[in-house]
Formats: sequence, structure tokens, C-alpha cells
Amino acid sequence: MTTPLIHTRDLAKVYRIGDNVIKALDGVSIDIARGELTAVMGPSGSGKSTFMNVIGCLDLPSSGEYQLDRRNVAALARDELAAMRNRSIGFVFQNFNLLARTAAVENVELPLVYAGVQSKARRERAMEMLSKVGLGDRADHHPAQLSGGQQQRVAIARALVTQPLLILADEPTGALDSRTSLEIMALLQELNRTGMTVVLVTHEPDVARFARRILRFRDGHVVQDETNNRPDDAVAMLAADRKAA
Repeated sequence: MTTPLIHTRDLAKVYRIGDNVIKALDGVSIDIARGELTAVMGPSGSGKSTFMNVIGCLDLPSSGEYQLDRRNVAALARDELAAMRNRSIGFVFQNFNLLARTAAVENVELPLVYAGVQSKARRERAMEMLSKVGLGDRADHHPAQLSGGQQQRVAIARALVTQPLLILADEPTGALDSRTSLEIMALLQELNRTGMTVVLVTHEPDVARFARRILRFRDGHVVQDETNNRPDDAVAMLAADRKAA
């Protein structure tokens, strides 16, 4: 059996606020294979964001096991955790999180700055990723000069620039209109078809239907693990829209 990229067993995250104990995650056991596109859903307070933070190495579990690419994340020191986050995981956020006074290419370069990559190599790789997301001609534009969809493409290029094992997308279409959302999902599906593992948090059923697997959280538990044998094809839908226009 192929070793999963993400492996959790009895994962728990507990917060203590005064005398109150809040179990944000309570015994989550999940395997996510390399090359999967998985949607994580659930109401506010269900644990989906905490799960995302833990598998993104932004937070450590209170107990249980989490392995990313066969490495025991809970056993890593703080600097090792930061290195794992920078090297192995690309993040895409709802509000893009771009530096406003910085050109697109420099935003994309940022993870490579933290990784200590030399400036020439940084620029070459950042330009390659911008071209990959269709923005090679917008490299010198600042975020205010770009549409919401273009800003999210810059964010995806930034997520890809370290050649990560995993893309974690937190409500990647939440700030976008329906047409632009379709374009972003088409891009994520195209990346997934090249072998990239993508995990996205969404509250929108229309977005989750693009994934082959849907995990539903409630009260810190995974209450449903659903296989979607016929996911919507954003690439085909976008092509049909363009043809009709």
C-alpha cells in the first residue's frame, strides 16, 4: 500500500479558556494520498480550520499522531517546523495576503527569500510560476493594479514557488465572484492533474463538488468521508463558457 502524504491518528487539539476545555479536534484519523484533491467542509466551530492549521504546521496537536511525508510533525523543533512549512507546504488564503507595496514577482519570491535562495534564482523561479498561472505579463504590477482573480493567481504562484508537496487553500474563492471562482478552481484542478496534492477548506457546496473527496467536520470529528466519483470539471466548464460567449 502506498504511504499517504498526510497521516493522522487520534489527532486532538484542546484549548483551555479559564475553567472551560474546548476540544477543537477530537480523535481525527485521516489519510490523504499523494495527488488527491480533497475538500474540507463544516460549520463554524466544527474543527475544519483547526485541522487545516495542524496539517499546515501552523499549530501542533495536543495529542495524537500527524505525519507529513512520513515525518512525525509533533516531534519537530520550532525551527524544523518552520522549515517544513516553508519547504513542503504552499498556502493560499481567502484574502490573498499579498504585500500591497510590492510587485507581483516580489510577492512570489518571498518564500524563496526565507529559504535563502539567491536573488537571480529567486527571480527566475518566480517568473516561471507567474507564467504558469498566466500572469507572466503582470510581474511588475502591484496588487492594487490587479483584479481579485489575478491577485489570487499571484498567491497561487507564491504557493507553488518552493515546489511544495502540498497546497493548502483556505476558502480560496471566498472573496471572488462566481466566474472568477471558476477560473481559480480550474487552475487548482489543472495543478492537481499534474500530481499536486490539494486540500481546500470551503463552506460552499458548489466549490466542494470540484474535489474527488469531501471531508465533513462537526464538533471536532470527521462525521462524513465522501468519495465524489464525478467531480465537476472546472476546466471544461470554463471552456464551455468561453465558447458560448
